[in-house]
Amino acid sequence: MPEIILAEWSYFLSAYPNAHILQTGEWGELKSAFGWEPVRIVNRNAGAQILFRKLPLGFTIGYIPKAVSSNQLSVNGDQFWKEVDSVCRNHRAIFLKIEPDLWEDQKPDTWNLKLETSPHNIQPPRTILINIKDDEDTILARMKQKTRYNIRLAEKKGVTVRAWDDTESFHKMMLVTGGRDGFGIHSLEYYKRAYELLHPSGLGEILLAEYEGKPLAALFVARNGNRAYYLYGASTDEERNRMPTYLLQWEAMKWAKARGCEEYDLWGVPDEDEATLEANFESRHDGLWGVYRFKRGFGGELKRAAQAMDRVYNPLLYWAYLKFVGNRE
Repeated sequence: MPEIILAEWSYFLSAYPNAHILQTGEWGELKSAFGWEPVRIVNRNAGAQILFRKLPLGFTIGYIPKAVSSNQLSVNGDQFWKEVDSVCRNHRAIFLKIEPDLWEDQKPDTWNLKLETSPHNIQPPRTILINIKDDEDTILARMKQKTRYNIRLAEKKGVTVRAWDDTESFHKMMLVTGGRDGFGIHSLEYYKRAYELLHPSGLGEILLAEYEGKPLAALFVARNGNRAYYLYGASTDEERNRMPTYLLQWEAMKWAKARGCEEYDLWGVPDEDEATLEANFESRHDGLWGVYRFKRGFGGELKRAAQAMDRVYNPLLYWAYLKFVGNRE
C-alpha cells in the first residue's frame, strides 16, 4: 500500500496514538492550504506524511517533520524506503529532509541508509519540555520562584483565562507582538484554518487572558496523544504589570493535563547548551533569546531534537540549495 488517502492515514496513526502533532492528518491539511502538498505512505508498520514544496523549474523539496516510528529510520524498512524514493522522484524532489521524532541522545538506526546529516533544521531543534504528569502543586513547585509568583499575581490582580474563537482578533494581537518583538507571523487565513482543523477534533485551542473584559494575551495550544505544544503566543502592550502571559501559560498546561497529556513542549529556545543560555539570557534579546528568559521559569528540561537528515536525489542541485540556504543564514 504506497500512497493512501487521509482517512487511511488517520487509521494508520491509530496504532501510534502519541505521534507528533506535525504528522497528524490535520496538520498536513493545514500545510496543503499554504504551499505544501501532503503525501501519505504506509507499508506495513512504517508510514510517513511527506510534505512537498514546489521550487522553480518543476523541482520540489520533500519534508517529513517528526517521523512517526523508528521503522522509518531503520534498515528493516527497505520496501518502505523504495516507496518513499519512488514518490520523491515522481515529485522531482531534489532531496527529502527527515526530522526524527527523537531527542539527540536517542540515536536513530540510520547508518546503513543513504542519509546525510543535514546542516539545517526546519523546526527549532532545542526546546524546553515540562513534565505535567504530577499534581498541580508539584508542577508549580518545580517552577522558578519568580514565575510561580507571577502566576499568583495575575490571579490576584483579576486576570482570567478562557477559551477563545476570535481568530481575527488573535491575528491582530499576533501583529502587535511580531512588530514589538521582531519576528514573523502567519496570515489571518493561516490561524483561521489551523483553528478550523485542530479545534473540532480536540487537538487545539486558543486561550485568552483578559482583565475586566479587555484582551491582554492569547496563545494557541495543540495536543496529540500524551504531548501538548505551545504553538503561537501573543500579547498586547496593556496591563503588562498584571503578568497575564504567566497565568495564560499555566492554564494551557492545565488544559493539556486535563486531556491526558504528560508533557508540555514550549517549542523553541536558542540552540545553545544550558551553560551558554544561563550565562547570556539577561543580556541577549535577539531571535529566540527574548523568549528564553520567560520559558526557563516554568521548570522544564532543556532538550535538543535529533539532527535532521537529508536523503539526496539530485546531488548538484542539493549542493546549490545548501549554498543558497547557507548564504541566507
